[in-house]
Amino acid sequence: MIGGTWQTSAPARSWSFPVARIAAAMVVLPVFLQAPWVRLDPFSATLFTGVLVAAGLVMHQSRSQTTSDLGSLLVGFSGSWLAGCIFWGWLRAHPVLHLPVEAFAVPVALGGLQGRWRLAATFYLSSLVGTACTDLAMAATGVMQFWPAVVTASLDQAPLLLHQAGTHLLQPLPLVTLVVSAVVVLLAGRRLSRNSSDFTGDAGSMAAAVLITTLWVDGLFLLSALLQPGLSGLIE
Repeated sequence: MIGGTWQTSAPARSWSFPVARIAAAMVVLPVFLQAPWVRLDPFSATLFTGVLVAAGLVMHQSRSQTTSDLGSLLVGFSGSWLAGCIFWGWLRAHPVLHLPVEAFAVPVALGGLQGRWRLAATFYLSSLVGTACTDLAMAATGVMQFWPAVVTASLDQAPLLLHQAGTHLLQPLPLVTLVVSAVVVLLAGRRLSRNSSDFTGDAGSMAAAVLITTLWVDGLFLLSALLQPGLSGLIE
């Protein structure tokens, strides 16, 4: 579906550039670029997906393995970018739709795991797992109830509501749930990293980096909600 025919199998190998570091950077990028862009103009941010896909396809055809791998990673990132633009641009007041929207490309990604788009598929699926962990933790701690009110509130009310959501997480039961969730994600990330040789080359290391970086981003978001809510990407 993306730039060619899926291959039925592909030998495990190590990619020729620091996949984990670049993948981690791509997890952080939406916080600083996509979030403010979607707030200002969700339509143009969504159209930018085409630029990402086009650049990824062109780079993937390069004879340089490094450039080709980076192009594949960009294609995987474009799936997460598109889903984020659609949800945060038009559906952000409906948290129940968050994960379904983010998971729109799962069938394609699952097919790509065994082909030449393995890197793209692994990044997209790892990002989706990180998103699912975040949403499940929000639901388990009860903070999900604050979501619709925060994203639809006026500029003067939104920071207060977000701060209330952050302080809710400091109560004993939500805090314990949050800590347990974080430990589970960290352990899963370490296991993936250690077993990377058995998980199609460096894919395990990249998946681990994406999961752990998602955890760090969530932690920074909580700190901003407590200390400076106006810096949050949730607030318009």
